[in-house]
Amino acid sequence: MPSFYKRYKPYISPFDPCPPIREKTYSTPPNLYLGFQPPNLPQFLPHEALQKGTLWKPLYDPYFSPYERARE
Repeated sequence: MPSFYKRYKPYISPFDPCPPIREKTYSTPPNLYLGFQPPNLPQFLPHEALQKGTLWKPLYDPYFSPYERARE
């Protein structure tokens, strides 16, 4: 299973007045790794699907703030 969170190290200028962020993280959506939608994917119940924003469980990707992930 691929990771939905990718990391990279940006260029840090010696003349930057701000403290550098040495490693940045970004999220990729699960539909990038699914390809064609296979038949009989597991589904959420209708009221739960409205809360989650998708009907299919493999396509659900909750949002976490980068600050929340740093605390974990």
